[in-house]
Amino acid sequence: MDREAVEDLFAGILPVRVRRMFGGLGLFDGPLMFALVADGELYFKTNEETAALFAEAGGHAFSYARKGKLATMGYWTPPESIFDDAEELRRWTALALRVAHASQVGVRRRG
Repeated sequence: MDREAVEDLFAGILPVRVRRMFGGLGLFDGPLMFALVADGELYFKTNEETAALFAEAGGHAFSYARKGKLATMGYWTPPESIFDDAEELRRWTALALRVAHASQVGVRRRG
């Protein structure tokens, strides 16, 4: 999934801002990163509660090799249905946005 595909997918859902990050893409709603694309796959931001929902829907966690070990981050693939069903895309995006907003509560920006 490239920048154009991401922008097409989210057109009509929200004005997503896409930035290159670590060889992939970061997807932002304003200042909040709510998703990423790595190796062509879309991952949504999760917490413990929502990760379980993504797992139940058949998703898998974003992982990468770090110091010879497999590390995971709080990002999971959504169900394939989001690519064909705008309501499903809205539902899973809303979960990721909720987590992104909650993770920013109490965080102060440097500056």
